[in-house]
Amino acid sequence: MSHTEVPGDRVPIRMWADPAQVESAAMDQLRNVTRMPWTHGLAVMPDVHYGKGATVGSVIAMRDAVSPAAVGVDIGCGMTAVRTGLTADRLPDDLGPLRSALEAAVPVGFHAHDEPVDPARVPGLRSTGWDGFWDGFGELASAVHPRHTRAQRQMGTLGGGNHFLEVCLDDAGTVWLVLHSGSRNIGKELADHHIGRAQSLPHNQDLPDRDLAVFLTGTPEMDAYRRDLFWAQDYARRNRDVMMALACQVLAERIPGATVEQRISCHHNYVAEETYDGVDVLVTRKGAIRAGSGEFGVIPGSMATGTYIVKGLGNPASFNSASHGAGRRMSRNKARRTFTEADLVEQTKGVECRKDRGVVDEIPAAYKDLESVIRAQADLVEVVAHLRQVVCVKG
Repeated sequence: MSHTEVPGDRVPIRMWADPAQVESAAMDQLRNVTRMPWTHGLAVMPDVHYGKGATVGSVIAMRDAVSPAAVGVDIGCGMTAVRTGLTADRLPDDLGPLRSALEAAVPVGFHAHDEPVDPARVPGLRSTGWDGFWDGFGELASAVHPRHTRAQRQMGTLGGGNHFLEVCLDDAGTVWLVLHSGSRNIGKELADHHIGRAQSLPHNQDLPDRDLAVFLTGTPEMDAYRRDLFWAQDYARRNRDVMMALACQVLAERIPGATVEQRISCHHNYVAEETYDGVDVLVTRKGAIRAGSGEFGVIPGSMATGTYIVKGLGNPASFNSASHGAGRRMSRNKARRTFTEADLVEQTKGVECRKDRGVVDEIPAAYKDLESVIRAQADLVEVVAHLRQVVCVKG
């Protein structure tokens, strides 16, 4: 489908979602964005839903300003997918031990590595470029300095919630590894610190929503935010690199001959400097990926609906963006009230995964229909492959 334009205050709202199907609180958030004097444009993805300040699934282009809440608190959260040289017939009949091995190699939930991962000791990890990375920690906001050791030990860890590590198969039976994670707790603490800092600034006192508070180009506050933001985005990318290398190592140890044939990685909570309509803007993608012409992306669904590998079509109306996933259709609390462990078992048939009360909030029915989300953005991406998970690791 093409997008629908909904009138806004200063700019229209370009929607790849049915406005009638978007909850009223989320529509209010979108309208608030159009009232801000710095907003150059707003594109809304088909997985849009309510978030803090700005909706998840919104792409906001601003002139000389950026709103930390429009990035999201898990700075740099994103996806990595690796196509291996294995085929389905090489996988064991019992996938339980493989899931256990992945969980042992990649800490999940609140767990961390006992000692920081040494990139030089992880086979297959692109260990170059690590020199000086941790030295940059001392330049971050002083509020997070006590978290240095924890941030080091959480490098290469999955976290919880909707983060996952999966073994998947494409339609040809090729084995893929797919993971979703971000900048762990250090990214959240940096985001919370800067959102609070922005809210205290004089120019943000009359905004329609104080959670949309912005930093302005050329100010010390903006410089400090960009420094911490880009460091956290780098942390998130490296975090996925470490986890994927550890997962590939597990696969190779259990199935000799496992090789990496293709690697795709993309952020979906981040800021980028881009130009549209001849205007240099700061683009925040919160729950959205970049989908420039020919650029590969990864769009996951839920614990049992798989993941799409896509290629961007470079649509400037969406600021070269696409959805980051299926998007939630109900809150975690509502999902826990609505569904049972038996429902989870039924909806995740054929997938080796947790099926206990602790992940009922991640049940597939709590998410929007992934097929509909993909169809709604046919002018943003083309489908390259549909992956179906056979193993899903969650925190």
